[in-house]
Amino acid sequence: MKNELNELATFAIVASERSFTRAAAKIGVSQSALSHTIRGLEQRLELQLLARTTKSVAPTAAGAALLKELSPALDQIARAINNARSVRHRPAGRLRIVMSWSAAVMVLLPRLTAFAEAYPDIVLDVVTVTGPVDLVAGEFDAGIQLGEYIQKDMIAVRVTKELRLAVVGSPGYFSSRNIPRKPKDLNDHRCIGLRLPGGPYRWEFEKGRKTVTVGVNGPLIIDDTHLVIQAALAGAGLGLAFEEQVAEYIAKRRLIRVLEDWTPPIPGFFMYYPSRQHQPAALSALTNALRLSQP
Repeated sequence: MKNELNELATFAIVASERSFTRAAAKIGVSQSALSHTIRGLEQRLELQLLARTTKSVAPTAAGAALLKELSPALDQIARAINNARSVRHRPAGRLRIVMSWSAAVMVLLPRLTAFAEAYPDIVLDVVTVTGPVDLVAGEFDAGIQLGEYIQKDMIAVRVTKELRLAVVGSPGYFSSRNIPRKPKDLNDHRCIGLRLPGGPYRWEFEKGRKTVTVGVNGPLIIDDTHLVIQAALAGAGLGLAFEEQVAEYIAKRRLIRVLEDWTPPIPGFFMYYPSRQHQPAALSALTNALRLSQP
């Protein structure tokens, strides 16, 4: 099919130029190669498409009829190719992006208004999920994920500073319970579980060279840290969320943070995508807008 399209496009150029010499110069091939291409096309179609003399070239009746049908299709193909190429240079079109709800709130939404005003021709089609996603299989242009979950063959661009997790509970919850001083004390508390694709998340802690993992138990397992926070505010139990998400609640004493010295920084969120080559201008624009500015 590719060879046939090339041959037909070549025929259209020769017919338009009415000269093998001018057509060869326009295409950038030799006259002999051009003649060979036209002869091959005529042999396959079993039609003479061009009448040739030593002084002139003109379409035959069959060639003119073919050209009449062919020209609109070739023009449409050329427009389609130009439109496709424009994606590389003009920030426009639809980008399919996958991320967690937390990433959407913490990374995308704070920068969305400025991005939308700067690039009105870009549409962000955002899908929220929990856990890692195969971008290629899911037909996504990019994703935003915690650094530790991104595959090594992906291009990753930092979009947040390092983050810290925070264990929190409401004043009402602690009114009749002791404050946990070390991770194993969580076994005596109701904890709100966070579900990941592989199952409930086992809470991980670190202090100096000591690491502890706790399989917490409680009345609720949910799949988003924002819901965990709401459950903790309601007094359902202790919750685990990003420090940034609960800072205001802690400042207002609506939540009490515990085990702070056991929660070291984690890598934070990164935007990731499969390749740097031939990157659409829209994706480059989004990457630059979300990229963490270096101090």
